[in-house]
Amino acid sequence: MTPRVLISDQLSDAAVAIFKERGVEVDFRPGIDKDELAAIIGDYDGLAIRSATKVTAKLLENATRLKVVGRAGIGVDNVDIPAATARGVIVMNTPFGNSITTAEHAIAMMFALAREIPAADASTQAGKWEKNRFMGVEITGKTLGIIGCGNIGSIVADRAVGLKMRVVAFDPFLSPERALDIGVEKVELDELLARADFITLHTPMTAQTKNILSAENLARTKKGVRIVNCARGGLVDEAALREALLSGHVAGAAFDVFSVEPAKENPLFGLPNVVCTPHLGAATNEAQENVALQVAEQMSDYLVRGAISNAINFPSITAEEAPRLKPFIALAERLGSFAGQLTESGIKEVRITYEGAVSGLKIKALTAAAIAGLLRPLLQDVNVVSAPIVAKERGIAIEETTREAEGDFESLVTLTVVTERQERSVSGTVFHDGKPRIVAIKGIKVDAEFGPSMIYVTNEDKPGFIGRFASLLGDAGVNIATFALGRDAQGGSAIALVEVDGEAPAAVIDRIQGIAGVKQVKPLRF
Repeated sequence: MTPRVLISDQLSDAAVAIFKERGVEVDFRPGIDKDELAAIIGDYDGLAIRSATKVTAKLLENATRLKVVGRAGIGVDNVDIPAATARGVIVMNTPFGNSITTAEHAIAMMFALAREIPAADASTQAGKWEKNRFMGVEITGKTLGIIGCGNIGSIVADRAVGLKMRVVAFDPFLSPERALDIGVEKVELDELLARADFITLHTPMTAQTKNILSAENLARTKKGVRIVNCARGGLVDEAALREALLSGHVAGAAFDVFSVEPAKENPLFGLPNVVCTPHLGAATNEAQENVALQVAEQMSDYLVRGAISNAINFPSITAEEAPRLKPFIALAERLGSFAGQLTESGIKEVRITYEGAVSGLKIKALTAAAIAGLLRPLLQDVNVVSAPIVAKERGIAIEETTREAEGDFESLVTLTVVTERQERSVSGTVFHDGKPRIVAIKGIKVDAEFGPSMIYVTNEDKPGFIGRFASLLGDAGVNIATFALGRDAQGGSAIALVEVDGEAPAAVIDRIQGIAGVKQVKPLRF
């Protein structure tokens, strides 16, 4: 049967042509009513969208033939990914199609800020000639601090180097070698704040990056700094930035994104030294054309040839391989997530060893899942397809080893992460119940299932710790679901991996850190 695709948002004629050239029947219905969409979606194998169409669980209930949803762009907030996954629907996006456009907008905003172009334009067109009022600053020779030097950040760095700026970057995943290649100096955040004349943000919004420019960090910036945000709303404490702008500590700000959008009002609005645009980072004809063509190519390749590219919710595997690989994909992703949530410095190398029966499976898909899990805590948009590319761009070496000989387990996967400061290993397996488990951490044997909310503690193996730890959680009203322990030797180093009901409050984590003998405590989410 010829695959059928429905395009429910505006895509270019060239995208429609690609579907037809690849042997896919296509119906072009941009702006279709949601009730009509629900009535006809059962007739289609693919749905191509932008941001207007909402792919809800209710819509997916009617999508009995649907195999793939393709989002022309990066964000997939309008797609219920868990519901799509449960129904076996692949969700694809086009993560790199907007990169150049967004980087160029950041550079344009920096120039507009440096030379006060919007205010000068408004003044001049109002019949004034306030030449002495608009005294700008040069870009040449200034220091640009880039927070997040991934795909977009590295393009900004390249343009800034061409403008004869000095570029420093804070990015835990940026290797020294990659920094050298793109002409930037890798620094810690405090040093960037102290040195930068301009700061531009190019990091996703995660728990670690929310309000990364907080009131405290804004106070650490160089007096007269100018701040550009074309990445995500919420990376900057907007109320604190307003105060810093009013006090003169921050000379100016240029924002394309806001904590609440559409931004009808905002603490930054109305200030003379602020430039604002309505989320225009991807708004060029070229970017819109690029993502439309990419999504058409990806969806056609999947529907006609079975190839999967830039999938959010599934790795590049065939339908025949899926049942055997699925539990090990979950294991690899969670082992990566475990290591990623504990990693706070730049990753240099990742080594993954597959022992026993798992060594005969398609380990590339498993490695992609592990790397996606590892990078996702700081790079939220990473998926199992893009993860190896992102790792390569950041200079992270990935080594895979297979061993057919069996040890204590039928299959064993060991993930070792080498950072600038330390080396950490975690091992796991899948038992016959199909559930992934951790069986060793840093060489210490332990047996624990992954829970939605967990607490990881390393401590000295001394009497009384378990009682104090459990009592503290009990007193705080935090219920323990499972409690796994391990140690390397009597009186040596010990670990505890505890599943709790609900998320442990930050105050409780701080109190655990204060228990005598505790070396590290970290809340984990899976």
